[in-house]
Amino acid sequence: MASTTPQIQTPPAGRSRPRSTGRAGDRIFLGLSRGSGILLLVIMASIAVFLSYRAAVAISEDEGDFLTTLDWNPAGDPPVFGIAVLLFGTVVSSVIAMVIAVPVAVGIALFISHYAPRKLAGVIAYVIDLLAAVPSIVYGIWGALVLVPYLEGLNLWLDRFFGWTYVFEKTEIGVARSLFTVGILLAVMILPIVTSVSREVFLQVPRMNEEAALALGATRWEVIRLSVLPFGRSGVISASMLGLGRALGETMAVATVLSPSFLISLHVLNPGGGTFAQNIAAKFGEADAFGRDALIASGLVLFVLTLLVNGAARLIIARRKEYSGANA
Repeated sequence: MASTTPQIQTPPAGRSRPRSTGRAGDRIFLGLSRGSGILLLVIMASIAVFLSYRAAVAISEDEGDFLTTLDWNPAGDPPVFGIAVLLFGTVVSSVIAMVIAVPVAVGIALFISHYAPRKLAGVIAYVIDLLAAVPSIVYGIWGALVLVPYLEGLNLWLDRFFGWTYVFEKTEIGVARSLFTVGILLAVMILPIVTSVSREVFLQVPRMNEEAALALGATRWEVIRLSVLPFGRSGVISASMLGLGRALGETMAVATVLSPSFLISLHVLNPGGGTFAQNIAAKFGEADAFGRDALIASGLVLFVLTLLVNGAARLIIARRKEYSGANA
């Protein structure tokens, strides 16, 4: 009679080693990943502490109001400087760039993802992605040598037909080295970022949604309006805010094109204005120790502003699990 005692089968000796090796590999990978994340936080915290300390030293000796003063003279006796003009110029130029770039980028992304033939779409997407690889100084040279001279006619046209809006009224004679020109240049620079992210979002629209709309008799535009755009709204917003972060911190291109002045004016066609990055790049080399602390204080404001923009973009992405990776 056969024995019914259960037989305990021991796995071959060679199989236990890969399991222990796998656990060791998991522990190593977990440690490296966790260490990388902690290192990134430490670096960010170190930058914030450094900027805050140097900014506190400069602001403590500032005889003006750091937030509202329109002058920048940290070398004076007493030192007087403020970020009002820089904050205004940074925000205005970035808003102009967003108003111009976002509709164009969304249109290009829709054309690539839903209208263009596959081969043509690949070529256009490749060319758009190449724009992101162009160095900032090249954009600046192009803006100074090509964009500035050719915008004179556009400025006169805007002043003639839209001068009644006050914003497009040109009250000073001079070349087009204005915040409006900077905004157009920044729009060209952030166009690849917004286009690429928006294109990838539109390509993730469920095919069933589009086919259902077509089955109900919707036209191509109605499919995009009812299915594609609602699905990709969060992605387009996050792409726009990523582009805004690039526009806020752009340095060399703005410094090459803009004619700086510490004057706040709503006439965006007039020469003058300033941004945080442009002011730091222009004055850092000639500033003394205290002047550099003052520039670092303005850099702290730009640092906080950029973190807020990128943080808002991450929050918007996290609202949609499809984009945040929560389902991975």
